[in-house]
Amino acid sequence: MNVSKARRISFVAFLFFAALAMPAAVAQQGVRQIREFRGQTMGTTYMVKVAGHDEVGDDEIRLSIDAELRQVNDEMSTYLKTSEISQFNAGQSMDWFSVSPAFATVVQQALEISADTDGAFDVTVAPLVNAWSFGPGDRTQQVPDPQKIKDLRKRVGFRHLKVRMEPPAIRKDLAGLQLDLSSIAKGHGVDRVIDRLKGLSITNVFVEIGGEVRTVGDKPGGAWKVGIQVPDAAQNTVLLAHPMLKNESAGNAMATSGDYRNYFVVDGKRYSHTIDPRTGAPVEHSLASATVIAPNCMLADAWATALCVVGPKQAKSLAEQNGLSILIAERQGDSGFALYGSGALESYATTALRGNEEASTDWSALFPIMLVTFGIFSILLFAMAVGVVANGKQISGSCGGIASKTNEDGSTSCSLCSNPSTACKELRDRMQTSSKSDAQDSVAS
Repeated sequence: MNVSKARRISFVAFLFFAALAMPAAVAQQGVRQIREFRGQTMGTTYMVKVAGHDEVGDDEIRLSIDAELRQVNDEMSTYLKTSEISQFNAGQSMDWFSVSPAFATVVQQALEISADTDGAFDVTVAPLVNAWSFGPGDRTQQVPDPQKIKDLRKRVGFRHLKVRMEPPAIRKDLAGLQLDLSSIAKGHGVDRVIDRLKGLSITNVFVEIGGEVRTVGDKPGGAWKVGIQVPDAAQNTVLLAHPMLKNESAGNAMATSGDYRNYFVVDGKRYSHTIDPRTGAPVEHSLASATVIAPNCMLADAWATALCVVGPKQAKSLAEQNGLSILIAERQGDSGFALYGSGALESYATTALRGNEEASTDWSALFPIMLVTFGIFSILLFAMAVGVVANGKQISGSCGGIASKTNEDGSTSCSLCSNPSTACKELRDRMQTSSKSDAQDSVAS
């Protein structure tokens, strides 16, 4: 084998093995582009996605997430007897009760939204939530006695709750007052995880707790997208995927609240976990779900709950008054849902139902697959080329094609075939003999 031929073979072999390794490299790159962390918290699940930032290890990220969420639970979980909220609920004292700064911040924000909604959003609703078996106790799934509800309503009311920031503390002026922060704590937890990861210099992240989401930065290929589901627990279908903005002031947090997952049925009547503090009973209006975009997830979470309490008509009014971006789904009998949107979500009210597939397609997720497919085709092409170059021949074209190789006798054949094949040579010999015989017959005649 001469040197030139050896170099050609070595070069083609290099390209072949490079192509062979490319799909694996692309797949590995895809794994490292977005790292995903999952776990349990606040009676639900969390999911965190980090794009890039390989300088921060997986263990450090996971420990940071879990440590922050444990702290939130220690402050605001009614399922933990030792938490700040459980100790406050168990006490009868009307003196100031010391809490963490974060706890005081959450209560202060809750009271502001309570005032804006005339008490439709109220974190002192805990006695009613427990009476309807949606709290930390046993799920009896029984309708409580009307007199019991009437008595419990006397222990509910956001105006009986006070908060101060310096030093952080809360106070009740009714001995039986109890708090339930489930309508705002998950969103607050999302914000806490975001802040914790920012402390690790992580600037491209997606955090979700129980459906409440906040994003920072971008993912590979574009903006993070958050799915909004059709308000039907049986379908579990994504209605649309909304791209989140990087600008926090414009809104990079989204929360959805609805009555279609947590409920029970008695004598054919459906009782949702969404309790109206003003009536003491589950809501009965036609609003099935409310999605809110806000600058932080604590606000989005609280407003989504508030809109689900007030119903579709007042929800639209509150969105306009407070400059909220919302998408609400209202039941239309057995025919489905009517959508109403405002702000960043306004366009989906007219396009989401007919453009669901297009809206929810994440083309950036298909890019690694396209690269892998390209790599596989490259392998096939290089494999074909190895055999050609090893024989010291150039590809002249496909058999019978316009670039086919011309033989000395004027015939054509593919350069990958024999030159020419025995069968083709015998056929041409017979054709040549036949042509001579025909010519002689012609002359004789």
